[in-house]
Amino acid sequence: MTSTTKTPDDGATRAASSPRKTLRLWEVVAISVGFMGPVMAMSLNGIGVAGLVGSGVPFTFLVSFAGTMLVAYAFIRLTRYITHAGSVYALAGSTLGPRAGFFGGFALLGTYLFFAVCIAGACAVFFEAMMAELGITLPAWAWVLVPIVVSVFVLVLNLRESTVTARTLLGIGFVGIAAMVVLSVVIIARVASGTAPVSTGVDFSVLLPGEAPISAVMTAAVFGFLSWAGFESGTSLGEETRNPKRVVPKALLLAVVVAGAIYVLVMFAQTIGFGTDAEGIAAFAGASSTLTTLASTYIGQWFAVLIAIFAFLVAFASLLSSTAAAARLLFALARDGFGPRPFAATNPKTGVPVHATVSVIAFTVVLAVGFGLFGASSVDVYYWFATIATLCMVVAYGMTSVGVIKHTFSRGSKIPKWEVVIPVLGIGFLAYVYFIQISGQVAPYSYFPWIAGAWCVIGLIIVLVRPSLAARIGSRISTEDLD
Repeated sequence: MTSTTKTPDDGATRAASSPRKTLRLWEVVAISVGFMGPVMAMSLNGIGVAGLVGSGVPFTFLVSFAGTMLVAYAFIRLTRYITHAGSVYALAGSTLGPRAGFFGGFALLGTYLFFAVCIAGACAVFFEAMMAELGITLPAWAWVLVPIVVSVFVLVLNLRESTVTARTLLGIGFVGIAAMVVLSVVIIARVASGTAPVSTGVDFSVLLPGEAPISAVMTAAVFGFLSWAGFESGTSLGEETRNPKRVVPKALLLAVVVAGAIYVLVMFAQTIGFGTDAEGIAAFAGASSTLTTLASTYIGQWFAVLIAIFAFLVAFASLLSSTAAAARLLFALARDGFGPRPFAATNPKTGVPVHATVSVIAFTVVLAVGFGLFGASSVDVYYWFATIATLCMVVAYGMTSVGVIKHTFSRGSKIPKWEVVIPVLGIGFLAYVYFIQISGQVAPYSYFPWIAGAWCVIGLIIVLVRPSLAARIGSRISTEDLD
């Protein structure tokens, strides 16, 4: 597969290296939903929430849904006017200036890179779980082989046209979501008919504020919010989308809403499936994988095996999406003068940034396997890098929210001024997420805010000491379409 490398300063090169516009609405939705990994999120993210709020898990996810919508507003609004492979890099750069754009983009690059490593660990977690469901016990060290093998397949798919990646994600995501919905419907039907192994019935009060204090609900909502992490990743393929200023905002809204509806349904089913009494709540909070546990209980062992397989495939799809998003952002930064020039090149046949894609996947494998060789487990890699990525993500999302606030008050803006309350509340929610992630942590989690902070500070230093880079970014990011 050949690629062309041009000088980023050449105006004609930008057009020549621009990706092909092939993606449609549902394919962009698939990129965002694929990054979120619904089956992966629903297998793990409710456990900690149940430990904090008891039977109030579904209500907590409704609160998380609302918080995510506040944050998503900035992306949905700004992508109506801006099309760029750099996502936050362009959204903040066009509204706040090139230095702010680079700072936000660099934070988002950290988010995507660290999430890719986290998800490589998740692939190993779910592969081990899948083998366990099949009755196969693997050596403790064997998990380090999983990121290597899955990354080979990720590389093969990501080097093809973006439609191949999107359709792969759409297929995997649809099957995984369908399996979760089937399980949820069976649970609700059996609980309602009295044939379930629990006797607490279909308790709709779990959708309302319960006995858990609001402080516990808000703390738990932070963990629920992580289930939507990466919802904006579809923006990174804006330059590969047909009619992007119409399609991308709709795709982001659909990704958040569809995921929200599924999450609340599945969490409602899980809560009543375990039972809303003390024994059921303890079982929910103590499960290692809620979906496989409930699948075995309500349908049979064969469905638990199927769910375990789907969870692994969804983790693979999430790795496919996160590495694709990271490569597009790296491509956008290099195209504007930051990073090796080969990163700014695309394959003339597929429009894929080949060098950036290969580098992102190599980075992912080296970190995941490297930590494994030094004694970390697959679960360690999953949670450690998820925490670092989340902290970088809050900074990147916050920059976009500040950007839409500034744009709202800019001359000629068509956004009603009253809407500014939405991103302001979004920033407040993000600040709370950040506080929860750093407050009261013990080692090694107490180190992660410093790592994420150092990454963001490096981005700030780069753009401050290289004024020529800021000037080049400013000339590249068009503001003509902002209105």
